[in-house]
Amino acid sequence: MNDKKKLINSAKQSMKNAYAPYSKFRVGAALLTISGKIYTGCNIENASFGLTLCAERVALFKAVSGGAKSFKSIAIVATKNPVYPCGACRQALYEFAPGLKIFVLEKKRIEELALQELLPLGFHFI
Repeated sequence: MNDKKKLINSAKQSMKNAYAPYSKFRVGAALLTISGKIYTGCNIENASFGLTLCAERVALFKAVSGGAKSFKSIAIVATKNPVYPCGACRQALYEFAPGLKIFVLEKKRIEELALQELLPLGFHFI
């Protein structure tokens, strides 16, 4: 199985763990490190909406807290596809992998984008 399909399947599995009692909008993400390890995440809502975390950042934070800091690609799936990373997730991912490939499920087709297409002038602290 290729990276795209493996990541999409991992993201689908992770989406099942989403905690989305308010929006009912479940999201799953699977982040692939350069070394080949996959970290998954799901969205986690909170009654105080500002505390809600997106699946992409959950996967990223799990990876970084596990010692990974170099990433190859990420897959994102949701109850209603396609779904793309929000601005906060784009910037968080950009911090570690400006050249990241993004795979998004579009019905039964996998769309591939570059993070730099979605965030062409990402912020870097110089």
